[in-house]
This record gives sequence, C-alpha cells and structure tokens, in this order.
Amino acid sequence: MDFAGQEITVLLNRLTRGNANAESQLMPLIYHELKRLANSHLRHERPGHTLQATALVNEAYLRLVDQRDAFATRAHFFVIASQMMRRVLLDYARQRNRLKRGSGETPDQLTEVIAISPETGTQIQELDAALAKLEKLEPRQVRVVELRYFAGLAV
Repeated sequence: MDFAGQEITVLLNRLTRGNANAESQLMPLIYHELKRLANSHLRHERPGHTLQATALVNEAYLRLVDQRDAFATRAHFFVIASQMMRRVLLDYARQRNRLKRGSGETPDQLTEVIAISPETGTQIQELDAALAKLEKLEPRQVRVVELRYFAGLAV
C-alpha cells in the first residue's frame, strides 16, 4: 500500500472514532476515487439519467459518514462506498418509478388508447434483485461482481 493509501486508512480509523478533523482531511484524498466510482455506476444506467456523478458521490458519502462503521482498510471503504452508490441509485430508481406510477393514487379513466415506451428505469432494480439472489447462493461472487462491474477493478 502506498503512503496515500495508508494515510486514508489512518484517517478512516480516526473518523470512526469520532475525530472531527479527520473528515476534512479525508475528503480531498478520496474524492477523485469516489467520483470515478460514481461515473462507473452511472455508465451502467439508462441514457439521460438525471442524477449526476457529483450528487451520487455526495449522497453516498453522507450515508457512509452517518453509518460511522469501522473501515478496516482503504479498500474496504471503497467497496462499501460502491455498495452505497448502488443503493442510492436503487432508491432513486424506485422513487422515480413510484412517481411515474402516480404514487399510489387511483388512476383516471382513459378514453383513448395511448402508446407507452418500454420502461428503462427498472434496470438497476433488476440488477439489485439478481445480486440479492446471487448473494443467497454465493456471497463472495456478489463482491466480485461489485468490484468488477461497479468499481472497475480487474481480475
């Protein structure tokens, strides 16, 4: 592990223990990698997705910091960050689909036939369902998929 990687691990441990200065020191060191992860996640989304990489990084980071989990290493942090980004995108897709379907309101009667384009916003939900099934069978394989597909790591 290089010096920056060691420094990130030390700062993550300090953050976990409640050191307020650690967060301000940590963000400049990890932001570029978080943005790369976000762009990797968004490449797999539908065209015209309205959530931007910066917003995905911010939302995932806020959720990560709120957890205050102990991160064993820098790599562990980025694996959890990638999972968190997937959850943010899943929540975003669910909310978008719920709004498109009227949020549970009773639909009005239609008197004309209308054409509806195929739903493309469900891809992240289908992927999440597939990964949940795989996790029941092979939890390690899910981590491999997350690291290769979302984090862009090689074998």
